[in-house]
Amino acid sequence: MTPNKSQPNVKIKTQAKTAVEWLTYIEVLHPKAIAMGLDRVKLVIDKLQLNPTFPIITVAGTNGKGSVCAMLSHIYVQAGYDVGCYTSPHINHYNERVSVNLQLISDDDLCAAFTAVEAARGDVALTYFEMGTLAAMWHFCCQNLPHQNLDIAILEIGLGGRLDAVNAFEPSCAIVTNIDLDHMEFLGDTREQIGFEKAGVFRANKLAICGDENPPSSLVEYAKKIGADLQLIRRDFQVKKSKDGWQYSDENIHLDLPKLGLIGDFQLNNAACVVCAVLHLNDILPIATPEQSSAGLQANIHQALRAVRLIGRFQQLQSEPLVIVDVAHNPHAAKSLAENLKSIPCSGNTLAVFGMLADKDIAGVIEAIRDEIDAWYLADIHSARGATALTLQSILIKSDNIKNDSKKPIHMFDDVAAALAAACIDADKNDRIIVFGSFYTVADAMAAKQSASE
Repeated sequence: MTPNKSQPNVKIKTQAKTAVEWLTYIEVLHPKAIAMGLDRVKLVIDKLQLNPTFPIITVAGTNGKGSVCAMLSHIYVQAGYDVGCYTSPHINHYNERVSVNLQLISDDDLCAAFTAVEAARGDVALTYFEMGTLAAMWHFCCQNLPHQNLDIAILEIGLGGRLDAVNAFEPSCAIVTNIDLDHMEFLGDTREQIGFEKAGVFRANKLAICGDENPPSSLVEYAKKIGADLQLIRRDFQVKKSKDGWQYSDENIHLDLPKLGLIGDFQLNNAACVVCAVLHLNDILPIATPEQSSAGLQANIHQALRAVRLIGRFQQLQSEPLVIVDVAHNPHAAKSLAENLKSIPCSGNTLAVFGMLADKDIAGVIEAIRDEIDAWYLADIHSARGATALTLQSILIKSDNIKNDSKKPIHMFDDVAAALAAACIDADKNDRIIVFGSFYTVADAMAAKQSASE
């Protein structure tokens, strides 16, 4: 049966059997890639009888959500708990989105989850993300996992918070990492509007954490209005970089911790939110025995956080020339990427392999990082939302004219693989190449490197 995209409530039959077939199928279930609202999701939750008995930590924010989810997962797995984690988007394989105890979901289990959701949804049209969210939660709640029942699930918000499918599930704790301008067509064009949408993950009488050092008043007021237990960075808990690592402190505890496994000073705020959550939830999910006291807490957090690695976050793919990939795709993330580049000395030039989605703030990203770039290798992104290299060039030249910086070379390519290959040829051994701009850009670069090594 050919999917009828003009009628989102028509049930579409499928004979999908493999994971690839399922992923192709769920892309056409709804005429929109993004359809905000929880009513349809809640209908299917009821049909699936998804009633999680384990605590849930929901993670929202403009940037840093994936890092926070990874840190939380490592801490709780290190403490011996069975931990489910759902994140998005993926880079190499869809299975990256769903894991139990840091192990990615198998294709067979993914297909079983999609089959269950498809059987339950009836005539309810679901988006790709909604199907994925429900499949992940069915896997966590209903699948015969190795240890039968999870102890905790960590769920990353896909977009915004208040109307995101993940927010249909009730959290014991909600974290908002930071608030900046992104997805403005859905969330609003001011930090106050976006802050309100992200604050929608907070719950009355439940732990609510915000890692933004200047949180919008809309977020703070919403938390106060509903009676959430709001914990703000710099007000209720502190984070400080030290010579050998970093320090976390609040009114009850002070922890001296080593350097994080993830690179970048901006990760300290993310880590502080994680520690705040873990400490406040220690009564229901202790990560150290009473005999271990604060020393045990510190040791367990220490061991977990130094082990965290995340695909596509300032990840080195090769040396001489150094090739680094980073999924930075908005001005806030690009600023953090620029700070990382500044902090790591380079005796040569920095070459940028750059590709972005057309609906992102391309000019803002360029402005945030341009001073760290010596040459640009612009690439088309082959996606319905992808910007062309020609579009990137136009925006870059306009920025160059404003900055009187037109001497930096600009090269254009049909795809990321070609741009990366050219940059590698042009680079000297003391140069470095940074590949960034979107998850698509990083995925294409990693695929190209993998293909070249085979």
